[in-house]
Formats: sequence, structure tokens, C-alpha cells
Amino acid sequence: MKIAWNLLLLILLCVGSYGQQQRVNEQGSTTFTNPLLPTGPDPWVEYRDGVYYYMNTTGTNLTLWRTRSMADLKSAEKKVAWIPPSTGPYSHDIWAPEIHFLAGKWYIYFAADALRNHSHRNWVVENPSADPFQGEWTLKGKVSDASDKWAIDPSVFEDRGQLYAIWSGWDDDENGTQSIYIARMKNPWTVEGPCARLSTPEYPWEKVGDVDRKIQPGDPPHIDVNESPEILKHEDKIFLVYSGSACWTDYYALGMLEATVGKRSDESCVVEEIFEACLPAIGGGGSLCAGPQLIFQISRREGRLADLPREFFARPGLWCASFAANTAFRVERGRNSKFRCSGGGWR
Repeated sequence: MKIAWNLLLLILLCVGSYGQQQRVNEQGSTTFTNPLLPTGPDPWVEYRDGVYYYMNTTGTNLTLWRTRSMADLKSAEKKVAWIPPSTGPYSHDIWAPEIHFLAGKWYIYFAADALRNHSHRNWVVENPSADPFQGEWTLKGKVSDASDKWAIDPSVFEDRGQLYAIWSGWDDDENGTQSIYIARMKNPWTVEGPCARLSTPEYPWEKVGDVDRKIQPGDPPHIDVNESPEILKHEDKIFLVYSGSACWTDYYALGMLEATVGKRSDESCVVEEIFEACLPAIGGGGSLCAGPQLIFQISRREGRLADLPREFFARPGLWCASFAANTAFRVERGRNSKFRCSGGGWR
């Protein structure tokens, strides 16, 4: 599966400080200061051969950074890997890019539209070079099942030799509810067969999404949101973490689905643990990178989220699978079990 994962924002929330000058130690040697970047919406990292490859949403292109230490990200080498055409179905609003190394080639998955949000779909570009800063990135096509519905926040992972795509999308052709979907992939650019819905907004913490029509003309008065799905595998467990509620509110939070490897898709979503933020306006897409230096997260946003910088934070390595054994947390199993914050920690 992918080397870069998204999870554990809640650890940042309640175990660590969010000060602008928070100091964090990477394996007891290199010290870096949070935030790593003053802005970095939808951050993503792939770790390969001693190098961290970093991406975030720029809106206009696919920009790639690389560094051997995340402490040096601000001064890291960067390159615009791909520029969209001026018109067409993937020409505008380039969101949530993720770089992956699959089957001996590099791929970047991203969402894009034709200037109108209703046309947002997921896409992928490919580079056969061993070095993603060399070679040519070419569009392989749209990543979608036959229904071809609105979609954003694409990601991929492998399980027992099968590649899967996950994303956030609409059930029909009108905005109002975003759900999380999964589908098998024939290859890194082709979805095989129909998709299945893994999660849809059900609980109050997932359903905060009133819309200011002056700021978001054309949208419905309210939108329920599940988005930014990411996968972490540990031993025989697969964890899917996603963001709930609208990113423009102060209630953007994380939820997690847990599955046991080998169960059928209709049996897999047997446990849901909902994480509610200790601080307002924390959540969203990010990356949990299993490299030798650290595992890191994002982000803090307060107020009108869509209008503010999204800061990029880091944290030393912690496994989500160790929650139940960690005395700082109390985990209650069940469909609607929850972590709840009290003061500076969990109760």
C-alpha cells in the first residue's frame, strides 16, 4: 500500500501544543519548529529511498517538493511537475494532489474541474522516470467508475495485491451530501467495476455545514460532508480516516472506520470511532508518513476556514493502533463510540 497515510490528527489536538513555535524532536536528534509551512492545504507526503516527497493544493498546478528531512521543508527543492491546460475538464481548481509509487512508476492523483465545481472529477498523471523530478508527467485519464459522479480527494492503497481507489463524492448529480467511496482498480489509472459507499454523514458532528449563499453562490443552503479519506494498515487492521462536516465551519473533525483484513466489503465497516476536536476548526486532509524520522500531521484553521491559511504541523511517530493500550485515551468500541475532550486531555 502507499507509504504515506493520513491519520492521528487527534493526537496533535490533545497530546501536543499548537503554538506557532512548537518544538518537536525527530528521533531525539533533529529539532524542527511548527508549523513546518505557513500554509499548506491538503498536504501529502510519500517517503521513498530516504526522501520525503511533499505536495499540497496550489489550485493551479501540481507542485512537488523533496527533502531528506521534514525539518528542512521550508527550504526544500521544489518543481512544478504538471501544468493543466487553460480550458477543458481538468483545467481549474486543482485540489488535493497525492504522489504514489506504483508498479515501478510515479503517479499523482488529484481533483480538477472545468471552472465550475459541479464538474469536479478525479484524475491521474504518470511519470515512468525513477526520479519524479526528472522525466515527463503525462495525463493518464479520469479515475472514476461508470457512474462518473462528482468526485474529489482521490487516494489509492493496496491490500493483498489488489489496488483500490477511495474518494469523496456525490450520490447523484446535485450537491448536498458528500460520502466516501471505494472501488477496485484494474491498474493505477483505471477503476474496475462499480464503487461501494463506505461512509456517509450520519452523526451530528458530521452534519455541520450551513452555507453562506453570498460566499458560495449556487450551493444548496446546507451540505453534509464526509471527505479526505486516507488509509493506514497495521497488522491485520485497516483504518480509514476521513473528515466530517464542512471545511468552512469551525467544526471540521475526523472520523475513523476500522476493518479486519480479509473481510468482505459489506462486513468491513464494523467499528467506527469518532474523534471530536479539543480545539475549534481542526481537521481536514493530511498525511501520516511512516518514515524513519517522524509521523506527521496537519493542521489548524480558525474562523472562516476556507479564507485562512492552512498551517502544516508535525509530530513524532505514533501508531493509531496503540490507542487502546495508551492510558492517555479511553476507547469504547461500538458503532458510535467516541473520544471526547475535557480540558487538556481525553476523558
